[in-house]
Amino acid sequence: MRHAKSSHEDLTIKDFDRPLNKRGKLDAPFMGKLINQKGILFQEIISSPAIRAIATARLFCDGGRYPFQKVKLDASLYLASTRNLLSVIKSLNEKIESVLLIGHNPGLTDLSNYLSDTPIDNIPTGGIVELLYNKKSWMEIENGSFQMGFFEFPKKYYDT
Repeated sequence: MRHAKSSHEDLTIKDFDRPLNKRGKLDAPFMGKLINQKGILFQEIISSPAIRAIATARLFCDGGRYPFQKVKLDASLYLASTRNLLSVIKSLNEKIESVLLIGHNPGLTDLSNYLSDTPIDNIPTGGIVELLYNKKSWMEIENGSFQMGFFEFPKKYYDT
């Protein structure tokens, strides 16, 4: 999941410290509800420690009725490359079958395109890509080893 829409109002705020804007505060719990309605339960949620990512995680959890206190923060997710994101995934406990990473672009889009059989142009803010993996070990991850499950994002549901 890419963090929800963040604010660019105050240009004196460091990138790491940018908060969500009004739309982001609405989109994150909406996405939590949407994923909850799909019946998806994550065994682990790992978030970038950036303010906008943590806020997304909190609101996503509230909307989807996930326990926010179980969200793990991982500094290596902040503006991470595909290589860094793969390292986080490959270090998962083998008992974990479903994980949600909450982070940033371009790393998440690049990761999705590296892993998936279905390329996408961009994961928009608040967007979630479900990738399905049928191997027993996270260590076996390689290029194209996942199938695209779904690609959801808030703007898909806006009335135009």
